[in-house]
Amino acid sequence: MSKSDKIDKIRVLVIDDSPFVRKALLRIFDADPLIRVIGTASNGREGLEKALLLKPDVITLDVQMPEMDGLEVLKRIMDIQPTPVLMLSQFTKEGADLTLKALELGAMDFVDKSSKGYMSFSELATEILTKVKTIAIGKPIRVTDKKKPLYSTKGDRVVDVVAIGASTGGPQALQVLLPKFPKNINFGILIVQHISKGFTKSLAKRLNSLSAIDVKEATDGDRIVPGLALIAPSGIHMKLKKDSSSDQDILVRLDPEPKDSVHKPSVDVLFESVAKTFGARAIGVILTGMGSDGVEGLKRIKEKGGITIAQDEKTSVIFGMPKVAIERGVVDKVVSIDEMAKEILKRA
Repeated sequence: MSKSDKIDKIRVLVIDDSPFVRKALLRIFDADPLIRVIGTASNGREGLEKALLLKPDVITLDVQMPEMDGLEVLKRIMDIQPTPVLMLSQFTKEGADLTLKALELGAMDFVDKSSKGYMSFSELATEILTKVKTIAIGKPIRVTDKKKPLYSTKGDRVVDVVAIGASTGGPQALQVLLPKFPKNINFGILIVQHISKGFTKSLAKRLNSLSAIDVKEATDGDRIVPGLALIAPSGIHMKLKKDSSSDQDILVRLDPEPKDSVHKPSVDVLFESVAKTFGARAIGVILTGMGSDGVEGLKRIKEKGGITIAQDEKTSVIFGMPKVAIERGVVDKVVSIDEMAKEILKRA
């Protein structure tokens, strides 16, 4: 193997108790010239030993395994040798809860390996390869302490809604941001988080349990009210419309259009709807994530006189979406995720 091959390839360690999954992942990674599997492990204890010995660039980690489960392996890796980790999860209630706990402990992203079924595992190849390459350039961040709500402040009272967009690292960022809002905030919150289909409801329940404000998965017709955060369901866009029976109420409209959108839900679609509906009385927030979804929508909010905020590089798992927005000149303020709530409350 040449020197350049060793330098350029992403070194991956596969930890999974299923021989079928290990073989499937080996086939997927072997077909990509930018990735090299440096080891495999069939249980958590062996996986931890190999992780510390081989020092991979990325680890794929099963959630449920014998001898030492995935969460314990993850916790020890993050304590000793923080490494980008992609969790392989299954969409069950328990599986979703464990996956979100893994993200809190420092895992950077996950793939729902049950979404295609074992016999069609190869259909997940593109998603797995994309996520491995994405997290390889990021950094794991743990949600270390439980956040207490900030005291209510008398801000400028110029905000009716805060729209938030996030991708990779977003669940961790939201677990820092939302619990800092006091229950009596004067604005509603709308969130688009790129996440696998079916996991939004579990994410909302998790955030609701940690926060003073109410957090739920959005349903068609939900009202935008102060103290309520609505998370767009995976697989459909979240837009806004005026209530025909009221001059003041704004409702959520879940809409499959545009069908050709790269992301569904799309941050851009939400932000553009927010700009059109709330104008200058909106704040647009772009958090950690790869790509540029949300940048055009953030521009619309800014053009309408709204305020735009981006998460800083230091606290972003992936400084992609915020970086593009900053470089495009559509961001008014760049702050750490720890200071984000305070920045928002100044204007609320």
